[in-house]
Amino acid sequence: MQRLLRITAACALTLAVAGPAFAADDLRAKAKEVFEVIPTSVPEIKGNAITPARIELGRKLFFDPRLSRSGLISCNTCHNLGMGGDDNLETSIGHGWQKGPRNAPTVLNAVFNIAQFWDGRAEDLRTQAKGPVQAGVEMASTPERVVATLKSMPEYVADFKAAFRDDPDPVSFDNMAKAIEIYEATLITPDSKFDKWLAGDDASMTKLETAGLSLFLDKGCAACHNGVNIGGNGYYPFGVVEQPGADILPVADKGRFAVTKTATEEYVFRAGPLRNIALTAPYFHSGKVWDLEQAVAVMGSSQLGETLSESDVKAITAFLTTLTGVMPKVEYPILPVSTRETPKPEGM
Repeated sequence: MQRLLRITAACALTLAVAGPAFAADDLRAKAKEVFEVIPTSVPEIKGNAITPARIELGRKLFFDPRLSRSGLISCNTCHNLGMGGDDNLETSIGHGWQKGPRNAPTVLNAVFNIAQFWDGRAEDLRTQAKGPVQAGVEMASTPERVVATLKSMPEYVADFKAAFRDDPDPVSFDNMAKAIEIYEATLITPDSKFDKWLAGDDASMTKLETAGLSLFLDKGCAACHNGVNIGGNGYYPFGVVEQPGADILPVADKGRFAVTKTATEEYVFRAGPLRNIALTAPYFHSGKVWDLEQAVAVMGSSQLGETLSESDVKAITAFLTTLTGVMPKVEYPILPVSTRETPKPEGM
C-alpha cells in the first residue's frame, strides 16, 4: 500500500508540473504497473480443453432452465448476458420465489477472478457451476436429477460424447460443469475505452476520465482493485477504516469467515471486479446501493477513511464508465427437445 501511494503521489506531482502529452504518458506508465488489458482471446483453462464442441455444449447448458428443479431457472436467469452478466436485482430470486442472500456477481470476465463467489468458496468456474444447481435457494436440483435430465435427451447425449470423446461415461455432473466453465470463459469484454487508452490511444478517454484514473490511483483505490479485472483478485475487509451501516453491510453475513472459520476474516469479501461496473447496479454483496456515484462515496469513507468531494466522486465514476468493454456476441441456442423420460418440473 505504501509503495502504491508513493507511486501515485509521484504521478500526481508530475501531472501538476508537466505538459499534457508528458503527463498522459506518465499516468499511463503508472497505470500499467497495476492494471492489464483484457485479452482478445479466450484464456487457457487448467485441466479443461477449450474446443468448439465444449463451447457449444456449455452454451446450451448455460441457457437451459431444465437444470433446475422447477424448469424455470437457468444460469442466465441470474447472470443475464443481456444485462451486464447479472440480474440487476439486490439479491437473486430462486426456487419457489426464495430470495437469495447476496447480490449476483457478473459472469463477464469472471474467468480472470482469483476465485468465484463473494467469499471465494469456489476455486474456479467449474466448481462454481455446480453450486447454484444444487443450492436449495437457487436451482434446487441434484447431480442425479441433472444427469437423468441430460441422458433423457438424445441430442444432449450426442453433444456430450462429442465434447468428451475420451470419457467412457461422458454425460456426467462433472462434465456438465466443465462445459459451462468453457462457455463462460468465452464471455470476456475486451476493447474498452480504458484498454485502448492503456495501449496508447490518448483520444479514447476524456480529460475528466483520465482525471478520475489519476484519483483512483492517488487515493489508493487500486490497492484492492487492480490487475486485468480491476479487482476480483484479493480479499479485503468491507470497512477497512469504517464499517458501513447495517443497511449496506448486513451483520449476519460475515463473508469469508463462513468459509475459513478464521476470526480475522469476518466481513472479508473478494474485491469486486470493476470491469463493466456501470452495467451491473445494484452494488456490493448486499446489493443495497443502486447509484454508482454513491457506491464510490461509500468506498471512500469505508475503505479509504476519506469523504470524497463531489468533484472527485464524479471524476472517479467517469473513469469507471471507461471499463465497459465490447460485449460478447450471444446467440440464444435451440435446446434439445424433452422426452417422456425427462423429469417433470417440481416446486414451481
